[in-house]
Amino acid sequence: MPNHPLIVRLGRTRLFTRIAPHLLPACDLAVHRLTRGRLLPSRLFITTVILHTTGHRTGTTRTTPLCAHHSPDGSWLVIASNFGKPRHPAWSTNLLHTPTARITTGRHSHDVTARLLSPEEKATHRHRILAALPVYDVYAARATRDIRIFHLTPRP
Repeated sequence: MPNHPLIVRLGRTRLFTRIAPHLLPACDLAVHRLTRGRLLPSRLFITTVILHTTGHRTGTTRTTPLCAHHSPDGSWLVIASNFGKPRHPAWSTNLLHTPTARITTGRHSHDVTARLLSPEEKATHRHRILAALPVYDVYAARATRDIRIFHLTPRP
């Protein structure tokens, strides 16, 4: 799915990066739940999956909608940009502690194993990173941290 030009344009603004982290995930999850998995509003603009991780402190399931890039081999890349904020998102810390997770795409769920990409692998997969998150460079410049990128591989 090509990225919507509106998202590319809006995603660069500071107003979007202030409001979006509070509004978009809650809206996506509520609509996804109400439509029983048929609709995820973010998918109208960008490829989005729902990631189910295990909280590293609580052990409870955490659910987060994320932009992602799907590879022909069935794997996914997810970017822990946190909209360019200085802190890593909680879901990425959860994956570091418990790399087994589940992703939901539409009405289908898949068990996956997450692996943090090295800087060299990030360079190799740059085209996929930009396909998943076209404003990656803007967020990386704002973040003042190394943005984590995970490769999610399907588990049998």
